[in-house]
Amino acid sequence: MKKFRLVMLTALITFSVTSCFEDRDDNLVFTNDVKDFIWKGMNEFYIFGNDLPDLRNDRFGINGEDNRYNSTPEYLNYLSGFSSPETIFDALVFDAGNTDRFSILFPDLFEALELFNGTTETNGLRFSAFPVPGSSDEVYAIVRLVLNGSSGDLAGIERNMFITGVDGITLTTTNFSDLLTQDIATFNFADYNNNNNTDTFDDDILTPNGQSITVYKEIFTDNPVHRVDVIVEDNETIGYLMYNSFRGNFETELNQAFATFQAANIEHLVLDLRYNGGGSILTATRLANMITGQFNGQPYAKNINGPNRQDENTTFNFIDTIDGGAATNSLGLDKVYVLTTNSSASASELTINSLRPYIEVVQIGTNTSGKTTSNRLVFDSPDFGTSQVTSAHTYALFPLTGNVSNVDDLLVPTTGLGPNILFEESRTNFGTLGDPEEPLLERAIADITGSGRFINNATHSGFEELKSKKLKKPLDGYMYLK
Repeated sequence: MKKFRLVMLTALITFSVTSCFEDRDDNLVFTNDVKDFIWKGMNEFYIFGNDLPDLRNDRFGINGEDNRYNSTPEYLNYLSGFSSPETIFDALVFDAGNTDRFSILFPDLFEALELFNGTTETNGLRFSAFPVPGSSDEVYAIVRLVLNGSSGDLAGIERNMFITGVDGITLTTTNFSDLLTQDIATFNFADYNNNNNTDTFDDDILTPNGQSITVYKEIFTDNPVHRVDVIVEDNETIGYLMYNSFRGNFETELNQAFATFQAANIEHLVLDLRYNGGGSILTATRLANMITGQFNGQPYAKNINGPNRQDENTTFNFIDTIDGGAATNSLGLDKVYVLTTNSSASASELTINSLRPYIEVVQIGTNTSGKTTSNRLVFDSPDFGTSQVTSAHTYALFPLTGNVSNVDDLLVPTTGLGPNILFEESRTNFGTLGDPEEPLLERAIADITGSGRFINNATHSGFEELKSKKLKKPLDGYMYLK
C-alpha cells in the first residue's frame, strides 16, 4: 500500500524538498506551519472568504499567495490560539453544515489523490435503507449498486437484493448504518412480499429467506463506466450508459463506450446519472462533446471563483480530445435522455444544465441534489499547486472555491434540477440496470418509441429513504478543478 501511495504521488507531484520532519525543532513549529498553510490557502481560494472577518485580506495585513511565507506578530498569535490544524480549519468554514457542507481538510494528501482516482477500501456495495412496513424501528436495505469486479460482486451479491440483518442482528434505525458498513459483514437476505397486492406499503412483508453472504472490504479502484448497452426497441436503436463518476483516469473507457455507440449507429442515448455524485469539470466537458460534437470550441460551462481568484475565472469550452490527446468519439446528437435521483449531484447537474442551451435534454426521475459549487485541491507549495510541494507535512485543502454556471450564466438551483418526467425509483423493486424493463430505463424507452407502455409508479409518501453519511461514497456531491 505504501508503494502504491508513493507511485501515485510521484506521478502527480514534482517534489521540491524544502524541509523535512527531522529539521523541525519541535512539533509546535510544525503545527504552526500547517496552520499557516491552512489560513493562507483558505484566504486565497475560499469562495466565502469575504464572509468571514478572520479570512479577509485586511485582517492581518497579509494574504494568501502574495504573502505565502510572510507573517506578523498578530498573525502568529492568532495561529497559536488554535490547538490543531483541524480546529483552525473548522473555524474558517463558513456556516459549516449548512451554507458550506463540502469543504474538506485532508490530513493525508495520499488519501486525497487515491479518492480522486476512485481508489478506496470498499466491498463495492451501495445501499438504500427504508423503514420496515408496520414497524416503528426496524429497517431493511436494498442493494442499489454493485461495483463491477468488487468483492461484493465476486461474492454473488446483486442489485435488488433485500437485507434485513447483518451478522444475525436485525437492522434498526439506530444500527443500520454501522452494520451495513462494517469491514467484514455477513448480510442476511429476505424476500419482499406485497401479499395483498395493494398500492400501499403498510401491509407489505419482508420474510427472511435463509440466504447469507459474507463480504470483505478491500482496496479497490472503481471504473465509473458501469454499463454500456445497445438496445433495439420498435426499430429504434438506443444507447444506454450508466456512468457513476466523472473521473479523468477513466476517460479512455468512457470514450470507448461512445465508440461502441458509434459502431451501432445509435439514434438515441439514455445517460444514467442516477447515482453519479459528480467529479471533474473537465471530464464533464469532454463527455458533453462525446454526446454532441457539433459545438467544439464553444463555451460550455463557466467557473466563477472566490474574491481573491477572480482573475482566474475559467470558461470551459467543448473539447474534442480526452486526456492524453485522443479524439472524442462524438455522436452528434441533438437530444439526450438523462436519468436522475437526488444522488445526482454537481458535475451530473452541470451536464444537464450546460447541455440545455445547446440540445434538448429530457430529464427523467426525481430532483437532483442542487449543488452548483466547485472545489479545488490546494497543496502546500509557493503557489498552492502541484509543483514544489513541501515534504514538511501531508495536509491538503479541498475548499469550496467557485460557482459553475452554463453559457447563459444560469446556476443549478439549490433545490436541484426538476425532471421533465417525474418518476421515482421503486422502493420495492429496483429492477436490473440495463434491462429494458428496469423502471426508469423503461420510462425513457417509452418516450423514445412513443409506445406509452409504462405504468406510473406509486408515490412513496411516508416511506422515505433513511439517510446516513456512512452510506455515501467518498467525494459524493463534489465537483472539482484539477
